[in-house]
Amino acid sequence: MHLETREIIKLLPGRFGLLMGLQAESYHRLERLFAPQRRAPGVYLSTVGDTLDVRLDLREHHAYTLELELSYAFNDPDTGRRAPEAQIRMYTDAHLAEALHCHPGRGRWDVLDLRAPPRLILRHRLRMASFLSRWLEYLAAQGHAPHTLRAQHDFALPA
Repeated sequence: MHLETREIIKLLPGRFGLLMGLQAESYHRLERLFAPQRRAPGVYLSTVGDTLDVRLDLREHHAYTLELELSYAFNDPDTGRRAPEAQIRMYTDAHLAEALHCHPGRGRWDVLDLRAPPRLILRHRLRMASFLSRWLEYLAAQGHAPHTLRAQHDFALPA
């Protein structure tokens, strides 16, 4: 059976469908890696062997959403920021994890203004969702899991 190019394109998910798929994948990876829904707001560190410690800042826990930040537990010497880092909103009713902001390291991505065309916004969201999904996959391969996460009482969440 031979499919024409147009028929193949119809079978592929659109960019919006791809974005929703990445967000669903990230939600389930976050759930398996760190179980944030079962934790109180606070700062947690995940330590696995000689790999870098992962820092999870669970900022807010509401009925249907969680606000969190994920990063390594060190600062980039060039920028002074934690890198990589991702600000994430998890929708517990829809089972989606939206990357609100990602800072993958050197060379910060520009923030879009309110007048950016929808196509550019969707492309930017796809890049952030793809980065988050790949990073979570990497952290799982390193061995990070709910049992490696420990509450850090000496860290204070910023106001």
